[in-house]
Amino acid sequence: MSEIAELQGLTLTGSAAKRIAWLMEQESDPGLMLRITVSGGGCSGFQYGFTFDDAVNPDDLTFEREGAKIVVDEVSLQLLSGSEVDFVEDLMGAYFKIDNPNATSSCGCGTSFSV
Repeated sequence: MSEIAELQGLTLTGSAAKRIAWLMEQESDPGLMLRITVSGGGCSGFQYGFTFDDAVNPDDLTFEREGAKIVVDEVSLQLLSGSEVDFVEDLMGAYFKIDNPNATSSCGCGTSFSV
């Protein structure tokens, strides 16, 4: 983890790390990382995006736990600073969930937020 990443802090839970590792195994690609982005839109102003990527761009920061990696660009990280990335399985389904202390409100589905 880079010095900037340590200062801005993004936490990956054990559950999220296990799910990312499982998905990497399913894709037979140990170089895959979960890319998290924040973009304008959604019902609350900003929305989270989750994709898998095998490249790290010059403005990206990486976070790792138990061999599972997430990658976030610097602009998105400003809105995610201090957040926890978790993987949840409940009656609504199975999904990655972000607990973002910067969000002043969020939508019911948890995929968009405002600051």
